[in-house]
This record gives sequence, C-alpha cells and structure tokens, in this order.
Amino acid sequence: MEHTARSQLGALPSSSAQPPEDLDAKLHAAVKNNEMANVKELLEKGANVNARAEAGWTPLQSAVHVDERMALFLLEKGADLHARKDNGGTAFIEAGAEGSVGLLELFLSHGVDINEHDDNGFTAFMEAAWYGKEEALRFLHSKGADVNMGRIASEEKRKLNKGGATALMDACREGHMSAVKALVHDMNADLNICDNQDRNALIHALKDGSHKKPETSVPIGLFLLDCGIDVKSRDENGKTALILAAEVDSLDLVKALLEKDEVDIDDADNKGNTALAVAVTNNNYSIAELLCEKGARTDVGNLIDIANRKRASNLTKLLLKHKAKFVPKPPTDWEPNSKRWRDPLKKLYEIYRPMIGKLKIFQFIYYKIQKTSLGSIYLGLYGDTEVAVGIGHHSDVEFDKQKRFLEQCGNCKHLVKLFQHEKAKGLIYLCFPLWEHNLEEYLQASEDGIDCKGLLKMIFQAVRELHSLGFAHQHLCPSKFLIDLNGNIYLEDFDNRRQLIEDEKKLVNTDLEALSKLVLYVITKGKKPFEKISTEDVDADSPDYEEVLDLVKSLALHDKRGLENFIKHPFFWSKQ
Repeated sequence: MEHTARSQLGALPSSSAQPPEDLDAKLHAAVKNNEMANVKELLEKGANVNARAEAGWTPLQSAVHVDERMALFLLEKGADLHARKDNGGTAFIEAGAEGSVGLLELFLSHGVDINEHDDNGFTAFMEAAWYGKEEALRFLHSKGADVNMGRIASEEKRKLNKGGATALMDACREGHMSAVKALVHDMNADLNICDNQDRNALIHALKDGSHKKPETSVPIGLFLLDCGIDVKSRDENGKTALILAAEVDSLDLVKALLEKDEVDIDDADNKGNTALAVAVTNNNYSIAELLCEKGARTDVGNLIDIANRKRASNLTKLLLKHKAKFVPKPPTDWEPNSKRWRDPLKKLYEIYRPMIGKLKIFQFIYYKIQKTSLGSIYLGLYGDTEVAVGIGHHSDVEFDKQKRFLEQCGNCKHLVKLFQHEKAKGLIYLCFPLWEHNLEEYLQASEDGIDCKGLLKMIFQAVRELHSLGFAHQHLCPSKFLIDLNGNIYLEDFDNRRQLIEDEKKLVNTDLEALSKLVLYVITKGKKPFEKISTEDVDADSPDYEEVLDLVKSLALHDKRGLENFIKHPFFWSKQ
C-alpha cells in the first residue's frame, strides 16, 4: 500500500510546473514581443500553439503583425491557419491588413480561400485597401481576388442596411490616393457599385475616415469625377456629393460638380439642407457666392437668420442681393392615407424637396419601397396623391418598354397601371398608385378573416387581363401581387419578365402551373414558403378540400377551359 501511495504522489505535478494557461499567456506575450527564443522554449514546455487570447487572437494571427519568420515558425509548429478570432478574422485577413506579400503568398500555398471574409465581411483585399497597402493589393489582384466584392453582411445587418462596401470605397474613405488609382486604372474597379446604404465611392471619399487627413478628400473626389463616377449617389443622411463638397469647404470640388448636368444645385438632405445652406452655415463666402451665381434657390430655409447668427454681414448682403426670403414651413397636421408608409410620407410632405413638375420625391434609402431589375421604386407625392415612383433614363430601352406596357394596362382592373409621369434632366419618373403590401406580406400580417376566395378571384382576373393583352408573366409568385389600402390586388411586372404569347402555349402553361401553387399558398394563408407548398399542406377537413384539389390539378395539367372558366370553378361558389 505504501508503494502504491508513493507512486500516486510521484505522478502529481511538481510545485514548479506551470499551469497550461500560464504557458499560453506567456506564449502570446513572447510572440507580441518578437522573442523567438522564448517562443521556442514555451512550446517545448507544452504551450498551446493555437491558444486563444483576448478577442480570440491566436499566436499566429499576432505574429502576422510582428515578424514573418515568427509566423512561418508557428505555422511549422502546427498553428491553425484557419482559426478565427471572435469577429471571424483569420491570419490571412490580418496579413492583408499588414500588407505582407510574403505571408499572403505562403498562406495561399496552404489552401486559403483568397476571398474568405470575417463576420463583418472584410476580406484580405479589403483590409489591404483600407490600410493603403498597394503592393498587397496588386499581389492579391494577380492571384484572383474579387475586386468588386462587397462586404457580405448577416441578415440582421442587411436589415439595417449595413455591409456592401468594396475595396475601392475603403481606399477612398481612408484617403489612399495611390491605392484608389491602382484599383481604378489597373484593376478595373467598378466606380458605381453602391453599398447597402446606396453610397458609392465618391460619397465614401467625402466622408470622414479613421486614418484620413481631411485634405485627401478633395483630390480623390476630383479624380473620381474625372473618371466619370455617378454624381447622384447620397450618404446615409441623404447628403449629395455637392452638399458634402460644401461641408469640406472645397470650392474646387463644388465647381467640378456643378459642371455635371446631373447635379441638382437645389437638392437637399433628409433635414432639408441644401449645399447653399451648408455654405452659409460654414460661413464660406466663396462657395455661397458661386452657388448663388449658378442660380441656387435662396428661399429654402431661413438663410438670412443663419448668416446673422454667424455675424456674417457679407453673407447677409450676398443673400439679400440674390433675393433671399423666408418661406414658412407647410402645416404639419397633414395625414397620409397610407397606414404602412405613414411616417416616411409625412416626413416627405414636411421637408423641402425640389419639385419635378407636380412630383415631390426623395431618392433616398428611407423612402425606397422596392428593388427591381430596372432600378428602385420610391415613395412620392404627386400633388396631393400618394404614389410609388420608378425612375429610369429616357434612353434606356428596357425602361421605355416598361412605360409602353404600363400605358397598355390603362383599362385593366387588376394590373399595375401608370398614374402620371414627369421628365427632368434626361430621367423619366413613372408614378403608380401606391400599395400597402404584397401578397406575401399581407398574408403574414393578417390573422383571421382573410377572404381567400376573394383574393384568388382577383389573382385569376389579373392573370387573365395580362393574357388578354397577349403576354404571359413567367414569374408569378406572391411578391408580384400588390394589395392597396382597400384590399384590391394588382399584378406587377417591374422586372420586364413577361413574354409575348403568340403561339407559345408553354408560356401560358407556365403561368397556369404557378397559379396552381398560388391557390395552395393562399388557401394555407402563406404558412409555408411558396416554393415548398404542396397539396399535402391543405387541411383535409376543410369544407372546400375536394374543390381545392380539383382546381389545383386542373391548373397544373394545363386544362384548356381558360382562366375565364376557371373563375367559375366550383371552388369559387362552394362554402368557405
């Protein structure tokens, strides 16, 4: 027994042995201090080469910012190249931020995905752009990095309009002119990609960056303008490039922007401030004078009061010379008819916007209600009428095709039709009667009392009207059916997916098959995704069970009786 006890005692660690966590902490410190001898000794004593420190950093990730030889040594000792920090960052992404071409090449040879990203969507290429590491940018581009990749955001972040920024936007925001030129001239970076807040590279160039010197904004902005970047983008507060140029007090940038026909000198941000209002607020006489001479409105906001508060008598005289006057705000007791869009419509009514004929619109993400392949659709006010507005260039063939089709729908009861349109500066503004929800949203928001047969009858009538015009829709699904405040349904084709039927019966059959699924989707009140719905989801105890199955089967088998007769199917007159 005595021998056994001694053996057990002998197996216990000696008082001089160090706990593993102490060794790991010392390993991290040794790596950060670039102490190669200590790193080797600690690993020999049992330190974990993949131990995670604060925020999930591994020794290899830290070594990337210390010494390439240290990183190579740790990799040889079994460091996990694919380990991720708490934010999803990897050693490869850190090497991009460090600009270490040697490590980037080494890590790629070990099978790293060149476009791997962290939880915030940053790739090694984006990090190299953010920190202005031009050599690393060029190397990664030569190895196939996606130049125009936008930051991939989680579903939750996308709902907040986060993510989507590209490497070019990062280089612009942080003020790295050399990297910007390399991306545009040598890597064909797309100038006009927008992030998830609809901001392009020009807007990023004029925003404050974490490392940027204010004076770098102007040359980058001028460079992008020379390259033909779109000047109609806005920042997250609705500020145009012209307003931002006035904010950074750049007379040269303001001049360059005013040379662009697309720039509206009187455009305003989401608080109703124009470029002139910003210039007056900043007490910048030169910019204010230029804007006044170019015809900027002086009756937007109380500019005289702003100048007086600044004790800027020269600005006051300038404004009076250009007939500045106070214009009272409209009454704020106006209430829109729409329930869903009440808040943005009310704000649109109250703020200043330059009018486009009778149309008041703000092309800003807060007022965007739908995305289509032909562009976004925004809320608008046409006189006193609440409308949805699609915007396209007058020379756009697809947009012109859409306009001509909408004009054909004028006498249709259940197809989206054109209400009015306006033209300005080469753009066409198509105004539609405003809707509250699409079918999917409507079913999800409704609890009880849904008139399924009434909804389906209108859906069938809408498709019949489209077919009577000689078109098949080809993309019938719940999101294509719009429902107004009174519960009326309208079929839209903002993506121009419809096709002429002529003698192509298969086009009609495709619509009939989609209608069969729509019947199931509405009857089950949208409880399952449209793509996964089947007859098995129909309640066998419902009073219309047999009629539903017969209607669905007839549609799926392309019954030749026609939509007019389908509306007379027993399903529509049997008990609910």
